[in-house]
Amino acid sequence: MSSADTDYLAQPRQPVIESGELRVEALRLLAESDAQIKADSTMALKHRWEAGELTLDREAMLSSDAAIPGRPSRPDLVSPRALERRPMNTVAGRAALIHALAHIEFNAINLALDAIWRFSDMPPEFYADWLKVASEEALHFTLLNTHLGSLGHSYGDFNAHNSLWEMAEKTREDVLARMALVPRTLEARGLDATPAVRAKLAQAGDEPAAAILDIILRDEVGHVAIGNRWYGWLCQQQGAEPLSTYRELARHYKAPVLKGPFNLEARRAAGFTEEELIALNKD
Repeated sequence: MSSADTDYLAQPRQPVIESGELRVEALRLLAESDAQIKADSTMALKHRWEAGELTLDREAMLSSDAAIPGRPSRPDLVSPRALERRPMNTVAGRAALIHALAHIEFNAINLALDAIWRFSDMPPEFYADWLKVASEEALHFTLLNTHLGSLGHSYGDFNAHNSLWEMAEKTREDVLARMALVPRTLEARGLDATPAVRAKLAQAGDEPAAAILDIILRDEVGHVAIGNRWYGWLCQQQGAEPLSTYRELARHYKAPVLKGPFNLEARRAAGFTEEELIALNKD
């Protein structure tokens, strides 16, 4: 574990945990509107799971009257095209970039929590995997939000977009589509983009931010691998051919067209097959 991980984990936190069942608790945290409470409580939830303090009801069909995902009143959500571009050689420019990354990680917490409560009758390992993802995304958000504070800003100070959650809404009735188009598509784009973003931050002299990006890329390889694992498992269960099924799901749900350059090394580490990597350059 890096110093950035341990520095944060050493800080005292007091998240509130109210339920003894994992999926019910995931739904409660998904509805939480305070971003940092959501992050802290998600990490605490994983610790309770590992300590054997939570049960798992895989068959429960859950619902909620609360608005999900819970989110703070800021940032304002706008079209991606409406986001202001700021020069990286200014503190405000770096802060805007860090804010954009923090917003992605906040949404990623929500996406992982949503997978836990929404999809019933999956193997126990499915829920444990997505809890691990949720906890690591919560750490990423916290590291970025803390660094944002060192730049004189906080989460909500800049506008953001909602593209990640929009795909979650589209795939809310289909766990196969969710696995195909969120971790394996939208989150996998981060594997391609992160090295270039890290280089920009390092070039601008923001080494603490670059170190956080190293943690994020390391963990995101594992998150995409989890998406690949469960996509493959679901395809096998349903007798579906993975590559053609992915193309059909991407077309049906209007997933964004992936554009290179691709981080092939990270994608291989995340479990993409050579056939899939070749198809990236053909589609």
